[in-house]
Amino acid sequence: MSNFFYYLGAFALVLGALIIVHEYGHYLVARSVGVKVLRFSVGFGRALWSRRVGRDGTEWAIAMFPLGGYVKMLDEREGEVAPEELHRSFNRQPVWRRMLIVVAGPVANLVLAAFVYWGLFWHGMEELKPILAQPVAASAAAAAGIENGERVLKVAGEVVQTWQDMRWVLLRRAVDQSSIDLEVVNQRNEIAVRHLDVSSARAEGWQGDALEKLGINLYRPRIPAVIGKVNPESPAAAAGLSVGDEILAIAGHPITTWSEVVQRVRAAPGESLAFIFRRDGADRIVNITPAVVDEDGRQFGRIGATVRDDGRSRSELMIRVSYGPMAALSKALDETWDKSVFSLVMIGKMISGEVSWRNISGPVTIADYAGQSAKLGMTYYLQFLALVSISLAVLNLLPIPILDGGHLLYYVVEIIKGGPLSERSMEIGQQIGLALLMMLMAFAFYNDINRLISG
Repeated sequence: MSNFFYYLGAFALVLGALIIVHEYGHYLVARSVGVKVLRFSVGFGRALWSRRVGRDGTEWAIAMFPLGGYVKMLDEREGEVAPEELHRSFNRQPVWRRMLIVVAGPVANLVLAAFVYWGLFWHGMEELKPILAQPVAASAAAAAGIENGERVLKVAGEVVQTWQDMRWVLLRRAVDQSSIDLEVVNQRNEIAVRHLDVSSARAEGWQGDALEKLGINLYRPRIPAVIGKVNPESPAAAAGLSVGDEILAIAGHPITTWSEVVQRVRAAPGESLAFIFRRDGADRIVNITPAVVDEDGRQFGRIGATVRDDGRSRSELMIRVSYGPMAALSKALDETWDKSVFSLVMIGKMISGEVSWRNISGPVTIADYAGQSAKLGMTYYLQFLALVSISLAVLNLLPIPILDGGHLLYYVVEIIKGGPLSERSMEIGQQIGLALLMMLMAFAFYNDINRLISG
């Protein structure tokens, strides 16, 4: 239950921040061009909290349904406007001002993403090196000749330093290419080029983890099964395990690496397991019952012991990447632009049927990712925040009535025809937009439920 509230809190924090930034973009530009703002609401429906602030008495509110928000401006179409305030009414503004106010929300989300990336790149991030594991047989990576421990230097001629860089460039290039060249260096310091066939992932519409299906997995070094820390009052401590003990076998299965310890323990929650371990040159045996731990609705075992880290495995796998302030800003802008364009391309390919609609995520999946990224640390959580902020901006700019992009479409038509659309036309458009949005939400919720059932 505590895990549920942790994930919910992480999701609420991201969602609240993105809504406030988005709506504040609308609010700020509206005020700057002289439009009176009546209400700034986070959420829809009945207000749970509200307060009037400022010369105009703008009502700031938090409402019951938090999946969104809005800025209500003075508008003759929504009520009577005093003659002395007609010049501050939204509907009386030139079309270019209305367009600025509408586009300001998505732009604010893009600015937030760029700002977050700038801070991360400037501060520096410790990330995984792009080192590949031995691919499974019959996978595209195996067919390309990829070997265990090879480090990727370039993807399609583009230099990559981290696992995330490699993953991002590979996915971006694979959208339009059937084969991608990976320049790698193996553990013998020999450089080679691997020709990776990505057509199988494209044929499946990029469902699930496309890289894993291609056989691209992260390399994990063989870490000896030596205990580095034992938590007090844990099953391991109760059984007498201590720092420096080397685990040799669990329930009759020989153990050579710490990952095998984790695998055996996680698979046996609440079961008594015989541990053979070595201490001071002598082999001993104890029975340990792993504690039952709930994670995302599933149960796993845990004994409360961690591996000894001599620092070598960390330096082997990790790299710290940082930039100066101007270089960080340039990279942040590039990152924001690339991910925005990629999102639009993927939406287009969903419409054309080249990418599966199962890739659409709803609030349950987003909340899960929010919780997972928060557990990994602030860097990962901020990266998640930036990515969702970009997604929100792109979604809102789609030319669907009821979204910001739909309003921009109305204004473009108004410019072309020399006058605003009729209220009846806009009403029909709103109904169509609402239907499309509801259909999109239905897809997202279906995918969420399907992921929960299938795991």
